Amino acid sequence: MQTTAPSPLISPVSLAAPVDARELADEAERATSPKERTEKELIHASRPYATESRAKSWSVLLGTLAVLGAFWSGAALSPHWALRLAFGLLAGLTIVRMFIVYHDFMHGAILRNSWLARAILHAYGVLVMTPPRVWKETHNYHHANTAKIIGSHVGSYVMVTTGMWQKMSARERFMYKAVRHPLTILFGYFTVFMLGMGVSPFLRSPKKNWDSALSLVVNWGVSALLLWKLGAAGFFFGYFFPLAVAMASGAYLFYAQHNFPDMNVQPRHEWSYARAALESSSYMKMGPVMNWFTGNIGYHHVHHLNQQIPFYRLPEAMAEIPELQHPATTSLGLSDIVSCFRLKLWDPDLGKMVGYPKG
Repeated sequence: MQTTAPSPLISPVSLAAPVDARELADEAERATSPKERTEKELIHASRPYATESRAKSWSVLLGTLAVLGAFWSGAALSPHWALRLAFGLLAGLTIVRMFIVYHDFMHGAILRNSWLARAILHAYGVLVMTPPRVWKETHNYHHANTAKIIGSHVGSYVMVTTGMWQKMSARERFMYKAVRHPLTILFGYFTVFMLGMGVSPFLRSPKKNWDSALSLVVNWGVSALLLWKLGAAGFFFGYFFPLAVAMASGAYLFYAQHNFPDMNVQPRHEWSYARAALESSSYMKMGPVMNWFTGNIGYHHVHHLNQQIPFYRLPEAMAEIPELQHPATTSLGLSDIVSCFRLKLWDPDLGKMVGYPKG
């Protein structure tokens, strides 16, 4: 049998070495694996999960309201400040869960065409300073423009490239830094919600964004009433503290879901909806308790692939769709939070998020 002479660049020993069994297994797996789906096919594959159980949706809504009412009452009425603090923290986290129910309703993922759900959840949106009209407009825009360098800031945090940063004025850089600063997120009650969802939209278009004004009036009115009836401590623990916890948490979730170390930002001519979901939206690893409080919003790449999937079906979709099982991840661990906060600019040459230039 004719043999092939080894190349001078390859040793005869390497040619004679046995083939790695793992390499053979990998080749066999690649040969038998199904053809990679197109983006359209992937979105189509997610559609079976975009159906709700009406009973489950009502159970989630009413159950979350009951838990929130219990925690909120404990925060306002408990006899000791430590109990008030604990109940206030739990109430704040449950406000986040209730917000996800509101969020899914506004997407049309649950309880569509229910006048009762609409009444309850629109009232909730006004109470927590996410007025329905402004929220729906900005959030739908966010989904349609996730991780686009130009235009993605509506309903999200503004992002610029390193090249754009070099051309920005001192004032523009100051404003950019202020928007993305950790203190802006920590005080999200005032910055992201009261100012961003209430004051600014109303001043920009009073007639169109009338529900922003309503949200502010309701929030300030409830605050005044509780101060009068329960005093400063009752107001703080029973209303302000839970909302502050919820809004700081929500502001950070908004941030870290699209500002994380392994994200990829496509140039505008290469951008696509599915790529933005898979490459520019994180999977935030959490335990079962925090997944409950955050309404599975950590499965954010799944949500961005198909916003019609109810939040309680997101884990199911991820478990059964192979393309969703290897996302870029982050978590609520301190090191991951610090890593996310260090990311400020998109560097197209390096293909990753970086910090501000030194000097």
